[in-house]
Amino acid sequence: MRQPPRNKKETIRYNVNGQIRALAVRVVGDDIAPTIMDTRDALRLAREKELDLVEISPNAEPPVCRICDYSKFLYQQKKRQKEIKAKQVKIEVKEIRFGPQTDDHDYNFKLKHAKGFLEDGDKVKAYVFFRGRSILFKEQGEVLLLRFAADLEEYGKVEQMPKLEGKRMIMFVAPKKASGSKKDSATNGFSSDEPRAEKKKPQQKAKKEYTGPKVEGEDF
Repeated sequence: MRQPPRNKKETIRYNVNGQIRALAVRVVGDDIAPTIMDTRDALRLAREKELDLVEISPNAEPPVCRICDYSKFLYQQKKRQKEIKAKQVKIEVKEIRFGPQTDDHDYNFKLKHAKGFLEDGDKVKAYVFFRGRSILFKEQGEVLLLRFAADLEEYGKVEQMPKLEGKRMIMFVAPKKASGSKKDSATNGFSSDEPRAEKKKPQQKAKKEYTGPKVEGEDF
């Protein structure tokens, strides 16, 4: 029987072939109905198919083993883990630094960047750094961060209010969950893209007026 491939970087997680110690196992595999059999018979069946017997669930009673190509089995496991990892949303923390006396131009520049970070799904760590005696203006730094939070209200929510840590006053803003844009719809259930059917007003016949001399016994 073929020996399972060994990779120095790989940590072996499965018992394969002769490493399986259970006396009986539940065998599964492609074109194999789940069956409980002696481990020796399961190994013989794997040899006949020129495949390996891999213990995939050692804690089951009896342990579950799959008859498969061990190399392909490991490849599929790694591929599945990569797919799961790729689906996980990675949230990065972007830092934005202010001074206690940041001017409007610098403030608006950093505000624009913060909006972009939040739209991309990243968190924003905004902080005011107090250098030397500027720590005396910590109230001014708190006002600046609260203004920053208010300007970002449409893009994120404050996760941590301004908090003084050493020479930094820090605030965290997390992105809001993306919501689908709502299309404006007109009243009575009409969409703005659909032409409205105009209601036809009933036509009233104009009443004719007789301007000639009145003739007795005739109505005009």
